[in-house]
Amino acid sequence: MEKNKKLPFGKRNYMLMLGGLITLIIGFVIMGLDSEPFGFGFLGLTLGPIVVMAGFIIEIVAILHNPKQ
Repeated sequence: MEKNKKLPFGKRNYMLMLGGLITLIIGFVIMGLDSEPFGFGFLGLTLGPIVVMAGFIIEIVAILHNPKQ
């Protein structure tokens, strides 16, 4: 076996993934905090989904980011 195996992602990738995961969790919590019935208020229909989409975009960037060799 090789002793010198490299991880597929660098430290920056993992930090971005962690940030994206935290952003996703915050977005879902925001959607859950909506006080309107069935979540049809501003938090449930506008702000929460925007934050969740930002979290997914951060995750995509984290996966596609090339660590410097």
